[in-house]
Amino acid sequence: MTHRPTGEPHGPQGLHGPVRPRPADPARPHPPEPSRVDPAVLGALLRRHGWQRRGGAPGRYGRWLPPGPGESRTSLLVPESRAFPDCDDLLGEALEALARSGSPAARDVLVGLAVPSDEIRWSRDVPAGPAGAAPWTVEEQLHTAARQMLLAAALATRARAGYYGARHRRQSADSLESVLIGAAADGGRLTAFVPVATGRPLAVRLHQALHAAREAIDYQRATGGMDAFDGAVGAGVSHELTKALIALVRGTEGARVAVAWAPAAGVPEGCAAPAEPVEFSPGDLPVLRAAGARYQHGEPSVPVCVTGTVVRMRRSGPDGQGTVRLRVLDGAEVTHVRVVLDDESYRVAGHAHLVGLPVRVDGRLASRGGFRRLTDVAEVVPVAVDDAERDRLMKLLQETAEITASFEGACGEE
Repeated sequence: MTHRPTGEPHGPQGLHGPVRPRPADPARPHPPEPSRVDPAVLGALLRRHGWQRRGGAPGRYGRWLPPGPGESRTSLLVPESRAFPDCDDLLGEALEALARSGSPAARDVLVGLAVPSDEIRWSRDVPAGPAGAAPWTVEEQLHTAARQMLLAAALATRARAGYYGARHRRQSADSLESVLIGAAADGGRLTAFVPVATGRPLAVRLHQALHAAREAIDYQRATGGMDAFDGAVGAGVSHELTKALIALVRGTEGARVAVAWAPAAGVPEGCAAPAEPVEFSPGDLPVLRAAGARYQHGEPSVPVCVTGTVVRMRRSGPDGQGTVRLRVLDGAEVTHVRVVLDDESYRVAGHAHLVGLPVRVDGRLASRGGFRRLTDVAEVVPVAVDDAERDRLMKLLQETAEITASFEGACGEE
């Protein structure tokens, strides 16, 4: 039996009147089990997503109304703790009401309960079109800028650099696979849920980098100096982050980014609670462009000793220098590199390719072009491997060649 405070209506809380059975909706989110929900976390998430507490007995339960005058007046009765015997019943009814609601404010609360996550929120002030409508490209631009920003933060969790180019890109992109995107009410707002278990370092780094970028911009606009951007690299600011901020702000009257920490995990050490949104305006764009160019041109080339398999060879004649493309196995944080070799080194690479052996190349990974080329090559040496490893490399090489040929047939040579 459900025990309710005196004066509360009977029937499932959150709906005025009895609930009629509905057919199952495959698109409807599945709420978590009430026994796994902390009432304090649910209350914090409701407040975060705009729900308003209206009434209830302090210390026992609260009545929550959804945000916005246009929302359904569904209300939730949420206990404040597990000190009462009907806690699971009340939580179950509140969660079911959230699942039945089609509003973004309800769905985002359920996501936050299902996967304890730090939330990253982007909002843009975009000039309204006819009758308040916005062009369809507005949402696409926001998604693109948000992904670029998350990727820049993921890169900064792996290494500090003013310009990454192709370095660390695959691993950083893979780390974003667990990030969830919340429902948006319009094209000017977007929320990403970054799971605490796998992504908290990313959220912390982005939080620190955004504040460092804001401070560096303010310093430049006040003094004309760009020195603050050099120190901001240590906080995660980079060419890639400035590019993402430009994409976020361009075409708007202003934009904001906020990081909200998962209530179930608490506030990370050294971070503010609550974290205030960081604002950027069109007036920041010239500074961001200058900083991005500064980072890109100032990043030095890197001495490396790369081990890789030859996946492509090309030269204009039967002899002389030629270009070789290597799939990197070790020695650099990129997936492929190109290198121009003299006649002898080109022949060594060709023989290694024919017998399925990788090669080792000493040189410098050039920052110009995004760390995709090796320059100042000293020598090319085949690397001995056992038969099983060589068979594996030959099979992988064949698969890579087929994928590359198919991709280039559709998109052209890169």
